[in-house]
This record gives sequence, structure tokens and C-alpha cells, in this order.
Amino acid sequence: MKKLFAVALLLLSVVTFGQIKVLETTPLERLGRVGINDVYVQKEGVQYTFFYKNVESAEDASIRNFTFKNVENDYENFFKIIMDGFNASPMYDIKLELPNDFVWLHYSKTGAKTGVQFMTTNKLTASTGISGFLSVDDVKKLFERS
Repeated sequence: MKKLFAVALLLLSVVTFGQIKVLETTPLERLGRVGINDVYVQKEGVQYTFFYKNVESAEDASIRNFTFKNVENDYENFFKIIMDGFNASPMYDIKLELPNDFVWLHYSKTGAKTGVQFMTTNKLTASTGISGFLSVDDVKKLFERS
């Protein structure tokens, strides 16, 4: 009887631990950032997520984001699109469609200083957000360029 009880207890413990599965994860890598946490980039596998403080409303200083996968060198292409916008004449906004978001690159020139803002609209929730202005140096810092 004791052996039967011991075997039953052993089987019960094996079934209990059989419910826990260890899932494979990819490490998160934090890339460039501007300010304390004003704008920063995070990489997970081939997916890049840009986080930014929403300056659209003074009451709502939440963190917003947009994400895309680095298919066909899209991360480098995104950097090039932003930098080319600084040299465009006349300056104009660039609208990009990502899998879950629309992103406008809004360029503005104040005196001798030129800046760009991310303006986003989520396709599913229709929530919007606007980042603070980024200079050329800020964009290079964000993308970890010298």
C-alpha cells in the first residue's frame, strides 16, 4: 500500500510540473536614445520599436511607439529617409505606412535650426501621437551614427 501511494504521489508531481513550459525568447537590445527617455529605439530579433514621449497634449505625456521588422534593410532605409528629408528643398512632410501605423515625418525650420517630428496614427485604435523635435544630431544619436 505504501508503494502504491508513493508511485501515485510521484506521478502526481510529474503531471503538476508538466504544465510549465519554458518558452524561447529573443533578447531585447536598447539602441540609441535622445534625452532621458524622450525618444529611444529597442530591437527584438529583427523587429525595431521606436518609443517616444507624446507631446501632443500637455495632460497626456504618455509613451507611444511604432514598430516594423527589418525586412530588406528597412531600418537603414528609415534612417536614410529621415536624413534625406532634412536636405529636401522645399521641405515637405513624408508619410510612411507601417504594418500597424501611419508615420508622418514632419519637418520644420526655425531660423537656422531644422527639426523633424514623428507624428503617428495607429491603424487599429486610431490613437495619435507626436514626438518632440529632433535635430540632425539627435537623429544620428538615435540611430547610433557619429
